[in-house]
Amino acid sequence: MSEYQYYEFACVDQLLTATQQAELRSFSTRATITASSFVNEYHWGNLKGDPLEWVQQYFDAHVYSSNWGSCRLLLRLPRGTFDAATIRDYVKAGRRRRSRFEKAFEAMDVDDWCLLDWSFNDDSGEHVRFSEEMDGAGWMTRLLPVRDELLGGDARPLYLGWLARLANDELHDDEIEPPVPAGLQALTPAQVALAEFLMLDADWLAAAAEASPSLLAPESSGSEDSRFDPWLRELPVEEMRAKLRMLLQGRSREAERTLRNAFLKWENGRNAKQLNLPGRRRISEIGSRVASHRAIRERREQEARQAAEARRREERTRYLTSLLEQEDTAWSGIDAQLRRTTGSAYDQAFQKLQDLAEAYENARRDAVFRRRLAQLMSSHGKRGAWLARLQKAGYLWQPKS
Repeated sequence: MSEYQYYEFACVDQLLTATQQAELRSFSTRATITASSFVNEYHWGNLKGDPLEWVQQYFDAHVYSSNWGSCRLLLRLPRGTFDAATIRDYVKAGRRRRSRFEKAFEAMDVDDWCLLDWSFNDDSGEHVRFSEEMDGAGWMTRLLPVRDELLGGDARPLYLGWLARLANDELHDDEIEPPVPAGLQALTPAQVALAEFLMLDADWLAAAAEASPSLLAPESSGSEDSRFDPWLRELPVEEMRAKLRMLLQGRSREAERTLRNAFLKWENGRNAKQLNLPGRRRISEIGSRVASHRAIRERREQEARQAAEARRREERTRYLTSLLEQEDTAWSGIDAQLRRTTGSAYDQAFQKLQDLAEAYENARRDAVFRRRLAQLMSSHGKRGAWLARLQKAGYLWQPKS
């Protein structure tokens, strides 16, 4: 099997200029390049460029996947989207164990940008996703909304990155988890895609989510404005003036981002007090809950399989009953297929015959089936390929003396 690598880059906030597109074209003659994207697949080569540098210079997002089990998501955010202390909680180094690969999640400030980098490496080769599929196309569409969610102050993708570090054996059991964001039990579609992309263990995620409050505080069922009012009353006048100055300078996105992040930080602190949330847990405490969630998941999956099997049996019974309700038509159909004398026609006729045999058996009318088959064979008993199929299935009987 040849090598397969998929590279996709996307612009969100600002399109590529003609000059920038020409610069990218110098790296690849085969890539699909537009004002908002760069896409290429490689089967015998590599990208002639550094994705990290490209995201820093040209793009807001990058997705990579290879058939040897590596994948990566890079997002570029304006610096200050999250304060340094918040980011540090999710990426700070622990007492490293022998991890499967370098880092599963990290963040770096470069110029005016914060670059977030999620990775996964399937060194076991056990995931069909990488080995049997061209995994790559489609991920950007599913994952790109994560960027907007981060810009809105949603820290759940950061926590998913920390869980990826945990799965990568970067941390010890006695280390403390980072702050648990609200809403881990109800991830957005993009966050579900990120968890799938990183191959996160669903049972570990469920155990971690136990300490995650709901997205809305108990008293916040009113309008959105009512959530903001208590905080706005506490906001210093000088800070309000600073944000108004940003608006007048044309920095509306930055003003909204910093205000929203400040509000979310205030709200999270207030919720923690009001809800009396548990303290941050050791990894071993989260791990102790995994088996319970695994048992719940496996029971639900078994129930779903049993329900699906029951539906399948019901549908099969209805189908077999319908055959006997129109048995003359069914036998005529088999006769017509056999007259075509092709291998595919014999296969279709044989499948229908098997269905009829099962239907007659369920109705305890085996004798009728044998009689109708004997009638059929009076016209088609010399077709060797047909006889071979019947012989192999045990549908030919010696006549009684």
